[in-house]
Amino acid sequence: MNLPQIVSRDEWLAARKELLEKEKEETKRRDALRAERSNLPMVKVEKEYVFDGPDGEVSPLDMFEGRRQLIVQHFMFDPEWEYGCPSCTFALDDFGDISHLHDLDTSYAVVSRAPLEKLESWKQKRGWTVSWYSSHGSDFNYDYHATIDGDIAPAYVNYRTADELEKAGMPSDMKGEIPGYSVFIRDGEKIFHTYSTYARGVELLNSSTQFIDLTPLGRQEG
Repeated sequence: MNLPQIVSRDEWLAARKELLEKEKEETKRRDALRAERSNLPMVKVEKEYVFDGPDGEVSPLDMFEGRRQLIVQHFMFDPEWEYGCPSCTFALDDFGDISHLHDLDTSYAVVSRAPLEKLESWKQKRGWTVSWYSSHGSDFNYDYHATIDGDIAPAYVNYRTADELEKAGMPSDMKGEIPGYSVFIRDGEKIFHTYSTYARGVELLNSSTQFIDLTPLGRQEG
């Protein structure tokens, strides 16, 4: 990869100030999107899911750990796999101190379809302390489109049906695990789904990715 052009300090400053104006516009757009995201309507969670956790079976309400909000990372870990998805592992390694979310009345949980013993083994190898639950045997991954299998549920990938995928020139027969995040809020014992993001929406939540985007060499990938 070629390095940027070498210029004088004054020329650099002029170019930087021009870029700054574009960054300010982008910040304004992000602020508007953030407000719109917070005001999305929400859907009541009617289904009674059961997850396996280190201390036994838990419900979605248990995953809030007494807090008002819950962020779920859909971590790709097929029941047949022995190791967790590398990109999901990177994302969780990159997360930082979850207690900052706790200070804002928000819990963070990881959910995967692999049996709990595999999740616990990978968690121990990585040195994580995050709450990780197995959705093995439940509809959770399929209902929140973190696992795609047309034999179980109609394909719905990043909010596109199979027909919409075909029209966009994308494979419509996709099958397997999908990374993503879902957000929930509770009102007493009532739980509501407010937001989910997949595909490139996931990368915005990786701090290392955002930092490397500031550098000349960037992500060093296609």
